[in-house]
Amino acid sequence: MNIEEKIRKIIEKKVQPSLLEHEGNIQLVSYEDGICKVRLLGKCSNCPSAMQTLEELIEPPLKEELPEIRKVILIQETNPELLSFAKKILRHEFP
Repeated sequence: MNIEEKIRKIIEKKVQPSLLEHEGNIQLVSYEDGICKVRLLGKCSNCPSAMQTLEELIEPPLKEELPEIRKVILIQETNPELLSFAKKILRHEFP
């Protein structure tokens, strides 16, 4: 089993259940040179507590079970629909 498969298994068993309770989820984006990148999905994706979730819920079990992981980074992106709506507001483009 490669490192990404191990990360996915830990996420599935130790992280996802808590996120699913809040109608959220998590996706492994990549792993390279000790850096694990993840993305929160669903209602967790733009939650104000996302960094706290990373620090308290996601990073500890990954680092504990896989010492080769030095850092877990949260990839945050703006929803394209929200970005489009914001641009329309800024340009005063209302129906």
